[in-house]
This record gives sequence, C-alpha cells and structure tokens, in this order.
Amino acid sequence: MTPWEIRAAEMVEKQIRARGIDSESVLEAMRSVPRHLFLPEHLRESAWIDSPLPIGEEQTISQPYMVARMTELLAPARGDSVLEIGTGSGYQAAVLAALGTKVTSIERIASLAVKARETLSALGYDVTVFWSDGREAGDCLGPFQGVIVTAAAPMLEEWWSEALAPGGRLVAPVTVLSGGERLLLREKRFHGEYSDTWYDYCRFVPLLRGRSGGSS
Repeated sequence: MTPWEIRAAEMVEKQIRARGIDSESVLEAMRSVPRHLFLPEHLRESAWIDSPLPIGEEQTISQPYMVARMTELLAPARGDSVLEIGTGSGYQAAVLAALGTKVTSIERIASLAVKARETLSALGYDVTVFWSDGREAGDCLGPFQGVIVTAAAPMLEEWWSEALAPGGRLVAPVTVLSGGERLLLREKRFHGEYSDTWYDYCRFVPLLRGRSGGSS
C-alpha cells in the first residue's frame, strides 16, 4: 500500500466505520479515492482528518464522514445514474463513481467546475461536470436513480424530485426551523408519491442561485 492508501484506510476505520457506517461498498469506495488530490497542495497533509477543508471560492470539500453518510443514505447500485448538485472539488462525485455509478454533476462556480473536471478526468472517474445553476432545471432532467445535493438548501427544488426515476432516492442537507440543517432522504415511490425521512444534523455551505465566473 502507498502512504496515502494507508492513511485512507485508517481514516475509514477510525472516523467512518467507527461512527456507524457499515456499508462495505461505501467503505471500500472511501478507501479507494485519493482525497488529498482534490485539495490545494498546501492542504494535502490534512486530507485525512474528519473535517471539511477550504478549496477556494469560499467553498469546502466535505467532511469524510458526511460524504460516507450521504452516500450510504443514497444507496446507489452499480450502473445507476446519479445527479449531483454542487460539484465543488469533485470528491463526492469520485466516491460515487468508485461505486460504479454514472455521475452527472452541476457546479455554479466556473473555476471549480474546470478544476473538478480536470481532476476527475486525470484520475479516470466517469463523471460529467456542467457549469450551471443547480437550483434551476437545465438539460439534466434525468431520470436519475439518485440525486445528491452537497450544499445547504432552504428547500428541495421541485425539479430535483421530478428528475428521480420511480424508486429513486434524493439526499440533501435542508435548513430546518431551528436555523440549522439536517439531512433529508426523499424516496420516490413507483406510483409517483414521495416519502421523506430526516437524519443527521449537519453544516454545509449555502446553495446559491446563479452561475459565477467565466466560461467553462
């Protein structure tokens, strides 16, 4: 094992499995993705701590436990099509791709979209990154077996749910009345109705409207 693989394995055992994540496929995906390569060079030594870290543009790479938790709730199967709202560094998309899913990701900040696209491509992950506003329906209408939102939303946008295939699952951090955020799992029933279940309290950067930056 390389030094980073050793540290990734330690991260998974001490920070993720120890906190209750028991999906072996998710744990293996978390072990396999080189999180340090999704960070600015001066922060790569901190890649394996259980904390969000800055990636520029006032955005962060998510805490490893939260990435694992949201992935486990999404429960994607190999071959599923997944839509991600908020590419950021590309790390969450890489974990999903490591599970064998076909990922389409939307990022509103042009520089981050370009950087994530480059990193994911260099590492061989099958992810399509669009520079677009994830709060508005564009060309990514689905259907998708999974939708994952990686920024705090005041509410679920209607089109996210509409983009789900029957039987699909949506996971998002949503602002609650207390002013904090909680993970919401929405499941789309085969007859078109939805079932919502609330999970962990969490903290994410806010989901903003509109594109930022130049052409990507």
